[in-house]
Amino acid sequence: MDRPKLQALILLLGAVLVGGVLGFSADRVMQRRPHSWAERTTMYDDIGLTPAQRAAADSVFDATNCAISTVFTPLHPTLDSIRLDSRRKFRALLTPSQLSTLDARIRDDSLHRARADSTRRARGDTTHRGRQSNSRQDACKK
Repeated sequence: MDRPKLQALILLLGAVLVGGVLGFSADRVMQRRPHSWAERTTMYDDIGLTPAQRAAADSVFDATNCAISTVFTPLHPTLDSIRLDSRRKFRALLTPSQLSTLDARIRDDSLHRARADSTRRARGDTTHRGRQSNSRQDACKK
């Protein structure tokens, strides 16, 4: 392979890698799982908060989560478009065999998530894939 083609390939792979890292980072920020009540309660117990302090802390954390959600909500469509474009470009790099393997992994991951979601619902967990449940989101609208 001659030098210009090699440089172009390296540049393309670098761009895909950087895009993937940025997409992953943005996804982590956007999909950040809110702390569960059990985690909050454990923290409150560890630092010895009074019932009044706990109620005030809950209000602070809930208001913060609502404010962050408000800021990020308009970005969801843009981030979704970036992710879809990145996936399309990544898939274009793969051979048919690699695409088949990737699709199988995606199916397996989807089944795993569905089972985990079902287990969480059975336990009464009110979060869904790291996002607040409707009742928590409704609290932001009050």
